[in-house]
Amino acid sequence: MKAEELKLIVKDKYSEIADEHKAGNKNSCCGGSGCCESTEYTVFSEDYSGQKGYNPDADLGLGCGIPLEFAALKEGDKVLDLGSGAGNDCFIAATIVRDKGFVTGLDFTEAMVKKAEINRVKTGLNNIEFLHGDIENMPLPDNQFDVVISNCVLNLVPDKQKAFSEMYRILRPGGHFCVSDIVLEGLLPDAVKKSAEMYAGCVSGAIRFTDYMGIIEQQGFKNIKTRKRKEIKIPDSILLKYLNSTELEDLKKKKAGVLSVTVTAYK
Repeated sequence: MKAEELKLIVKDKYSEIADEHKAGNKNSCCGGSGCCESTEYTVFSEDYSGQKGYNPDADLGLGCGIPLEFAALKEGDKVLDLGSGAGNDCFIAATIVRDKGFVTGLDFTEAMVKKAEINRVKTGLNNIEFLHGDIENMPLPDNQFDVVISNCVLNLVPDKQKAFSEMYRILRPGGHFCVSDIVLEGLLPDAVKKSAEMYAGCVSGAIRFTDYMGIIEQQGFKNIKTRKRKEIKIPDSILLKYLNSTELEDLKKKKAGVLSVTVTAYK
């Protein structure tokens, strides 16, 4: 599929998720589960409930980590959250940076931006804004942010080199990012990689971990570190939608799989 077709798949799916939660459908395909609701399994989601500033209305269970654990935010920071969704990480970040700081949430899906703004109004917080925009072409000026965060989103971006290049551009000199994301160890079979359903579910859009880290380095980032690494077990029942039993056994022998990682780097 072309990049624009992949983007449309992601936008449609996450618009659906936003609308389902707006309607209060807690038993929907995305109700309190994980990044891959569209594939009907819940292997990614992290528990945010113990975080200061946690807003349950903003938690759609779409993350694959908690980047704020390693983002080293401090009072007064200007923070950008890429793929901010309903604002889950933004509300916690706003509590950390306080009134002297500011948090911007950027999301590709208009329905998510609207939902996040509704959540912001409910809280009365004035140090957050939510914007609609493309991570590959951010509507933001150069050298503006101290910290960029993102949670299980960059794997969905077709042009990851452009995404990290844009991150480098909008970070101030000395600024840093902390992202949690999905990457691959080895190569997934073509049948899985080509599945639109698996793409919207944060799996087939992922790339190999070594390639991911290489892209970060190529954009000029320094002091690149993996802060957390966790293997994701995809149930056989899901993989058998795309593979036959022989192909599944071959995949296991190759030890190819899916990882959740949290990575930091500095400009």
